[in-house]
Amino acid sequence: MRKADIILQIKQKQSFLCTGLDTEINNLPTGISKDGPGLLEFNKNIIQATKDHSIAYKINTAFYEQYGKMGWEWMEETLTQLPINTFNIADAKRGDIGNTSKMYAKAFFETLNFDAITVSPYMGEDSLRPFLEFQDKTIICLALTSNEGHKDFQTQEYNGKKLYENVINTVCKWGNEDNIMFVVGATRSSLVTEIRNFLPKHFLLVPGVGAQGGDLTAITEAAITPEVGLIVNNSRGILYASSGEDYAEAAQVKAKEMSLEMSTLLQKFNI
Repeated sequence: MRKADIILQIKQKQSFLCTGLDTEINNLPTGISKDGPGLLEFNKNIIQATKDHSIAYKINTAFYEQYGKMGWEWMEETLTQLPINTFNIADAKRGDIGNTSKMYAKAFFETLNFDAITVSPYMGEDSLRPFLEFQDKTIICLALTSNEGHKDFQTQEYNGKKLYENVINTVCKWGNEDNIMFVVGATRSSLVTEIRNFLPKHFLLVPGVGAQGGDLTAITEAAITPEVGLIVNNSRGILYASSGEDYAEAAQVKAKEMSLEMSTLLQKFNI
């Protein structure tokens, strides 16, 4: 799925919402069995409830990999349930020496056929190059994250610039705005305007809105571009909007609420 397709979906749905499928068996609601079939039933119903409001879905692979072979199969089955016109992200944070990354790229872009994968840039260009060799696929590179530990490295100065600035400036040279996005946490909205000043056209994947306290309006006003340039993720706030049998209806209400707020913001910026 290319950047132009994502923009088209945003304009058609008047939303830039990504629903995160970080599903935990122990957190499944009343009425759903706490096992693999229950997880799949839950995911299917969440997807059906949110598909009209979501332009993307993000599957955090760790929540499935923890169960070994069965978890991998649940992830594959969940992927088949996603609408064909949505941008489907493997939140796997891969990045290793070239021949290992080549295998990761084949796993997520060929075997599973995700549109995008989150990656870590720490090992340099040769660790990300195998992902970039795939046509119509996207890497989403960690830049400025929403966790408390971000300050241990990401905002430290290196050659007169913060590390996340060096990461963004360097990674941009390896590809283009069609095949590279960046992760920028919603809880860092005060720094996002700065980032937009030297990153005017790339899309940002923004986690941290909702349960982590990020403000949708603040992050949008700081980072929106004429092509929108934003995909905002909400996982727990949608998945666990209710712990009862009305979980799907509650998820739909939350997704609709966010998409309506997004629509208002898009109209504000004449998009």
